[in-house]
Amino acid sequence: MTQPMLSIKGLQVAYGGIQAVKNVDMDVQQGELVTLIGSNGAGKTTTLKAVTGMIPMKAGDVTYRGKSIKGVPSWELLAQGLVMVPEGRGVFARMTIVENLQMGAYLRNDKDGIAADIEKMFAIFPRLKERAAQLAGTMSGGEQQMLAMARALMSQPKLLILDEPTMGLSPVMTEKIFEVINQVSSEGMTIVLVEQNAKLALKAADRGYVMGSGNIIMSGKASDMLNDPSVQAAYLGE
Repeated sequence: MTQPMLSIKGLQVAYGGIQAVKNVDMDVQQGELVTLIGSNGAGKTTTLKAVTGMIPMKAGDVTYRGKSIKGVPSWELLAQGLVMVPEGRGVFARMTIVENLQMGAYLRNDKDGIAADIEKMFAIFPRLKERAAQLAGTMSGGEQQMLAMARALMSQPKLLILDEPTMGLSPVMTEKIFEVINQVSSEGMTIVLVEQNAKLALKAADRGYVMGSGNIIMSGKASDMLNDPSVQAAYLGE
């Protein structure tokens, strides 16, 4: 097997005296969609924040494209193609949709390419095109999630990390978001997905990891995990 695009080894993260992440080992190969599932408070978002340089690691290491990124600030990771859509979306509320998309491409210099990619985002998310001049803060939660994903794609990521992309969304919006996740994945994008809807996440993913109390407690092919009775009982409501 080739060298993983992302490799997490022995990751530990603490908030004060609380050990939020105790021991996480996780690999993501180029072109894979890997999902990390688990109950609330298991440490999933904390793991993503440590990987993306938003909070410090207590122990362990993370390598991206063969190089350690421990201690590398988030803005440098963005320049290297590691991009996260955070939980809560984080759109620029007082900017229009077009301005948000332009912000996603602020490290790029190819003016024609940026314009073409904005049109591509409008093709993927027609609702954004309808509201192109609207301020992002006046949009619904689902529309903001579409915008957050489109803005991330504007940066031309090599690895896209999605943290709870369907949280609080209607079933119709959830379905649309997963359509886009599946489309982007089918085009070869490497994706790490943390998602509360474990069934949809495992259906979309190549492989899955289950996190509990700060540890990885199970991993394997996503299709196998979908049919695993213990996963079904704990996370799939079956």
